Amino acid sequence: MLELKNVDGFYGRSRALQSVSLSVGNGEFLSILGRNGVGKTTLLRTVLGLMSRTTGSIRLDGVELNTLPTYERALAGLGYVPQGRGILPAFTVRENLLLGTFATQGNNGRIAEWVLELFPILKEFLNRKGGNLSGGQQQQLAIARALLSEPKILLLDEPTEGIQPNVVEQIEDVLIDLNRKQQLTIVLVEQNLRFARRASGRFAILNRGSVALTDDIGKLTDDVIHHHLVV
Repeated sequence: MLELKNVDGFYGRSRALQSVSLSVGNGEFLSILGRNGVGKTTLLRTVLGLMSRTTGSIRLDGVELNTLPTYERALAGLGYVPQGRGILPAFTVRENLLLGTFATQGNNGRIAEWVLELFPILKEFLNRKGGNLSGGQQQQLAIARALLSEPKILLLDEPTEGIQPNVVEQIEDVLIDLNRKQQLTIVLVEQNLRFARRASGRFAILNRGSVALTDDIGKLTDDVIHHHLVV
């Protein structure tokens, strides 16, 4: 589904991602782990074409993305939920959701009912400004907006960060169901190891902009965590 080969990502002249080779299979759930500042968000930004410069190969379903602008990558099937949610606070819930439909081929601005059913509170608050939602509700809105782009693969950057526990559990359940029942391919950047262990089939650990380890989630032992993730 998604394959990176010898990918470098640059902020100006500074190389933040170094020779990353990584693959994500169709219908897989991959968690990207690592200490703060090791390149997890940079990896997602590189895939999306949001860096100053990128070298190497990034392929989605066999299509080379590295020469494409970000909007064409979205049309090719990349969905993204950024750290901090990225919703537009002055727009209503409905308007934020409609933005997701612009990254589809011929959706014509239709908000799919099944997406609203995942997060019923959004249907109740369709005319409320995004800035008036709680943090958890904004995260649900960001995920729903990304799903409305009908992605082949969903990239999420710490979707449970700073959210009340009951909403965290709901978001976790929705993502797991999307992967296991609808076979949606998911790449998750996450500090919540309990969630990563519960949801993922595989994990990759980054260190200093490079892949330090990748394996099946069952191999994410306490020793591995202590060696690669404990500060």
